[in-house]
Amino acid sequence: MGKLFGTKDFYKNTMHIAVPIVLQNLITAFVAMLDNIMVGRLGTAPMSGVAIVNQLIFVFNVVIFGALSGAGIFCAQFFGKKDIEGVHHCFRFKGYAALIVCMVAFGIFIHSGDSLISLYLHDSGNTSALKETLSYAQSYLNIMLLGLVPFSITQIYASTLRECGHMRLPMFAGIAAVITNTVLNYILIFGKLGFPALGADGAAIATVISRFIECGITVIVTHIKKAEYPYAVGFYKSPKIPLRTTKLIFAKGTLLFINEFLWATGTATLSQCYSYRGLDAVAAINITSTISNLFGIVFHAMGSVVAIIIGQLLGAGKKEEAVDTNTKLIALAVAVSSGIAVIMALLSGVFPMAYNTEPAVRTLAMYFILTNALILPVQTFCHTGYFSIRAGGKTGTALLIDGGFMYALVIPLSFVLSRFTGIPAAPLYLIVQSMEFIKSVVIFIILKRKKWVRNIVENI
Repeated sequence: MGKLFGTKDFYKNTMHIAVPIVLQNLITAFVAMLDNIMVGRLGTAPMSGVAIVNQLIFVFNVVIFGALSGAGIFCAQFFGKKDIEGVHHCFRFKGYAALIVCMVAFGIFIHSGDSLISLYLHDSGNTSALKETLSYAQSYLNIMLLGLVPFSITQIYASTLRECGHMRLPMFAGIAAVITNTVLNYILIFGKLGFPALGADGAAIATVISRFIECGITVIVTHIKKAEYPYAVGFYKSPKIPLRTTKLIFAKGTLLFINEFLWATGTATLSQCYSYRGLDAVAAINITSTISNLFGIVFHAMGSVVAIIIGQLLGAGKKEEAVDTNTKLIALAVAVSSGIAVIMALLSGVFPMAYNTEPAVRTLAMYFILTNALILPVQTFCHTGYFSIRAGGKTGTALLIDGGFMYALVIPLSFVLSRFTGIPAAPLYLIVQSMEFIKSVVIFIILKRKKWVRNIVENI
């Protein structure tokens, strides 16, 4: 058990990286929860319409993350190696990758947005509610498209800053954005301070404005404070990336991009499968996702912490220290998540009461939240283990255990159960989510074999 616990300095160094990420995620998730509740006060139809579009936007966000992840692995190791030129090359690669993703996303959403939204609308007994939900979703999506580019630019800068050990600027920019979003949501959704009540559209406008503010703060401060962020000097001195570096990043990054795409579309597909149980299930999933995102901040943040710390150690050639540190980081994340899961379970019946929706939706949300509380510690182990494997550049393995696992087992299972059985939504959700237990066993075996412990920038 001694290997599971670190020294005082270990926890101090970990908190130095983790706290800004956790704080930013906490504020973002908390404000997202408040936003969701505000929209939820408008009724089930606007709440469901917004939830459906946010599921589609979530796919874009995760795909952007995947497009940047390959370069991110190299960026952390280059910084650990003290190769600033390598950091520049990774930054430029991220820019090109994000540009391509944005162009494709705009094409898909503009051309096929209505069709994608309609995939989530299954409730033959209430046609008028379906049409109303579709109308809210269409309008909300059209506005949200304006925020895709600033979001992407923010992610390029913020990910690079974090990989180079600078957490505070992304945190402060994120805090400014969520405060802006919250205030504008209140004003624009309900029509305060002389503004018209725009409902769900007001929530979309507030989100887009906050995206631009976060982007502006991140980019401007990075380039103004050259002494604090010296590696940012030279980001744009040339558009070129060495061919060898491009090939290496592309080889690793393509697999990560495919993985994130599979995982994101798989998550959206799961929601679509649950929608076969009617609009009540769609609304309940929305409520559940909101509180789960709030209580899941530790495992999301610890994934980033693992990627940064382990990536830098491997880039510096400290392989044994990387293994030891990784074990302690995962143990810390699982322990904290276990405590959070207990609190989440205790609040499972309270949180849905904040929504102006039917009692059946609130009850279903309570069961979904209890399920997520049960799975949270296992999910945390899987998430941090996945980022450990990624940090060493084993992107093929990461693809198999994440996106591959999703499409090989989870999606087929949910597809069959939702369409060919009459199993109710609550046990259906429990069965599908329980697949994390199988995934955790696979990840545990891979971590024990240590084949992921590699320095991938040693000869660049």
